[in-house]
Amino acid sequence: MTDALPDSLAAAVSGPGMMANLREIARWVKLSGTAEEREALGFVEGRMREYGYRTQVLLHDAFISLPGKAGVSVDGKAVTAITQSFSQPSPAGGLSGVPVYIGHGTEADFARTDVAGRIVLVEGMATPAVAQRASRAGAAGQLHISHHGHIHEMCISPVWGSPGTSTLDDLPRTVVCSVDDADGGAIRDALKAGGSPVVTLHAEVDTGWRRTPILVCDLDAPDGPDAPFVLMSGHHDTWYFGVMDNGSANAGMMEVARLVAQRRSALRRGFRICFWSGHSHGRYSGSAWYADAHWDELDRRCAAHVNVDSLGGAGATVLENAAAMTELRHLAAEAVQAVTGQAYAGKRKARNSDESFVGIGVPSMLGSISEQPAKHAQARNALGWWWHTPHDLIDKVDEANLVRDTRVLLAVCWRLLSSTVLPLDHAATAAALVAELKALAAPLDGRFPIGELVAKAEALHALAAAIPAAAEVPEASARAADAALMRASRALVPVDYALGDRFLHTAALPLPAWAALQPLRDLAATPAGTDAERHAAVDALRARNRVAHAIREAAAALGAARAALAA
Repeated sequence: MTDALPDSLAAAVSGPGMMANLREIARWVKLSGTAEEREALGFVEGRMREYGYRTQVLLHDAFISLPGKAGVSVDGKAVTAITQSFSQPSPAGGLSGVPVYIGHGTEADFARTDVAGRIVLVEGMATPAVAQRASRAGAAGQLHISHHGHIHEMCISPVWGSPGTSTLDDLPRTVVCSVDDADGGAIRDALKAGGSPVVTLHAEVDTGWRRTPILVCDLDAPDGPDAPFVLMSGHHDTWYFGVMDNGSANAGMMEVARLVAQRRSALRRGFRICFWSGHSHGRYSGSAWYADAHWDELDRRCAAHVNVDSLGGAGATVLENAAAMTELRHLAAEAVQAVTGQAYAGKRKARNSDESFVGIGVPSMLGSISEQPAKHAQARNALGWWWHTPHDLIDKVDEANLVRDTRVLLAVCWRLLSSTVLPLDHAATAAALVAELKALAAPLDGRFPIGELVAKAEALHALAAAIPAAAEVPEASARAADAALMRASRALVPVDYALGDRFLHTAALPLPAWAALQPLRDLAATPAGTDAERHAAVDALRARNRVAHAIREAAAALGAARAALAA
């Protein structure tokens, strides 16, 4: 493959160099909006300038929640606990009561239990989804039981980015603490045995507006600063010292930046690298603000987003599950196979990790690249038991694994930056849409017509599959094809990964594939001939219009791409 990563460039990835940078980054606890975070970011900025990048630090207001002291006692006996980001502060004297055990805090768990004014005892890490359910159910507090002996810091706000007037009421309204499995299990067992243990929650939280930084680093394409660019990003703020999450990612990003700058003449697109604040303590407030404040430029110029998180973890040997949107899965597969020999399985990008650009329609890939070989069923991810704990120190990063992951990262960035035409596989995306629609055809048969929509999606797939491969085409044709392929992404990505319009941020909650189709799925699940069916049909009709419009816009764009490459 002519655009594959040159062997000499892959071999140039420097483990000692990355570890030296990582040791510097690891000197600071980087809470969002603090002086220590800004000082650490200054070190990164200095390195990026040395590598030849134009840099600027943007300061903006962000709604940040820094947990303070926590105290949990059971019948007057103190147990080890932490407060969660975006918890409510406890009242004077604490919040006390006999808790209500609600299992894992699912919708069904809350539906069968009256928790108004109560403390709920919940299995597993604190999450935005459980916080939202508890708040809506009128609970006063939440006590989460970790799945093991370590307690993990978590941000529980479901609001993506800083809350506006329209989303302020969606912030959690409960006091939230977490304990380990032994202490939490003892409370659970006492309740199951018929006891009435009195639990008291004390939570201090510093929540409010802070000035937070974003480091933006640019390497312009050879043909000028207005060309399309590839965005590589990762958060710089951390829980505790956060050496793996996310110091190792920052080190990997810097190494990719260094090596790409040495081959600038081979680039077809610019390279923009952003280091965010507000990821851990502001529910992606930095990247969300950047998307809002730079919406027009991102819409016009951002070809793809490569997210980077938690590289090179000790014992992280599984790379087959690296996430990618459908149109970029082939790049992840090629890179993982080339670097490791592992067969790529892949997974869908989740609604997390600074994916603030899906509403705009920017295709995205990666995040974490490698995982631990085993994952506890209740763990949020497979990044290691030390994730979001004080134990995330430099001994949790393996230099050889960091080199391996960075080579994967470099390979996908190189393809996106240097390919003659953007390597976006819209045929794969259209095929996925066809499959989703066909799965709905039988449940909706005779109730709500989607046959025309299926036919349009099939035509879109045929059009995308017919776009010729571009080895060598005139520069003007390649630019026109790039612009058209980007327009197709702007149409398709939002209906796959967002619920609202392109200018809003969907909440930080689990999202189904092809989210725009959810009203059709909801209609299929309603009893036929009922008022519920008629109400659901109103939403389904609008959803069908939205998807049909996206297909039409994508088809026009792909037609233009085909014409440009056939000229």
